[in-house]
Amino acid sequence: MSQINRFQKELERESAITRKMLSIVPNDKYNWQPHPKSMTIRSLATHIAELPSWIDMVLNTTELDFAVAPYTPADVNDTKSLVDYFEKNLETGRKALTANKEERLQDIWTLRNGEQIYSAEPKEEVIRMTLNQITHHRAQLGVFLRLLDVPIPGSYGPSADDPGF
Repeated sequence: MSQINRFQKELERESAITRKMLSIVPNDKYNWQPHPKSMTIRSLATHIAELPSWIDMVLNTTELDFAVAPYTPADVNDTKSLVDYFEKNLETGRKALTANKEERLQDIWTLRNGEQIYSAEPKEEVIRMTLNQITHHRAQLGVFLRLLDVPIPGSYGPSADDPGF
């Protein structure tokens, strides 16, 4: 199995879990944050929803320079819009993986802010990091939701909120 095929399989598996988590964000809690240094639920959930589109960006560019392209998150204010945004970005990520060749995975991709380079890694590693970021931030969202007493769906098995646990 090629690395592209492995990424496709993982993206599909993880997107089902991510979709479940994003779909339970309460509409009245988008401005909530557990600590002043934490993101709001809106910021965190929007970032999770946009991450699949990074696959396309990584495969079809050589870098992201925040000095040239400042980060401007989408304005998401309700759960339906959040899930729709995720689905749009997921489709972008899927298409990028389908259209690209295995050889491009070894090309270097750079994340920078002007002269300050945060990372310069093979595209394969950046896609891996992107998939890991989805899982990492999804877990953060689970903690946020748990603090709000929102029942959490299972991810890789049942959660404490699943019947029969």
